Amino acid sequence: MYLEAIAQMSKQLGQVDKWLDAAVAYAEQKKFDPNLYLGFRLAPDQFGFTRQVQIACDTAKQVAARLAGKEAPAHPDTETTIPELRARIQSVRTYLGTFTAKDFEGAATRVITQPRWEGKVMSGANYFLEHAAPNFFFHLSHAYAILRHNGVPLGKRDFLGALTQTMPA
Repeated sequence: MYLEAIAQMSKQLGQVDKWLDAAVAYAEQKKFDPNLYLGFRLAPDQFGFTRQVQIACDTAKQVAARLAGKEAPAHPDTETTIPELRARIQSVRTYLGTFTAKDFEGAATRVITQPRWEGKVMSGANYFLEHAAPNFFFHLSHAYAILRHNGVPLGKRDFLGALTQTMPA
């Protein structure tokens, strides 16, 4: 579960940093404060951009910690600027970089629970497949959509990032 839990989530958080580059460039071109993006949302009852990124970061660090049987570092959700949000992303990516495949031995069968599950549990595999990965990509997709909706020129390749494609042998 190392590759699925860590490598892809870290890569995708790196893509968010690239989206922020594009957002800042677009805001500068249009002559407005790029920090305005942080409060933008797609619907009145939806979390804004900053909260979407915070939740994606939290999900990535928590899935790694829970599957490895460790404690995740706390982040206070106080980011109010793009540099602060970038620091949050980098902090989580650095944390994810501390894990090795050995940390995830037995992760698929580890019993996972959360306080809001009211005593219910899931296997590590089901937790990752049914809860963590969908939650991560849900919030990541919303962050992407908020930027696109507000004019930032991003495409599918910006979402996916570099692929490990090769020519057939």
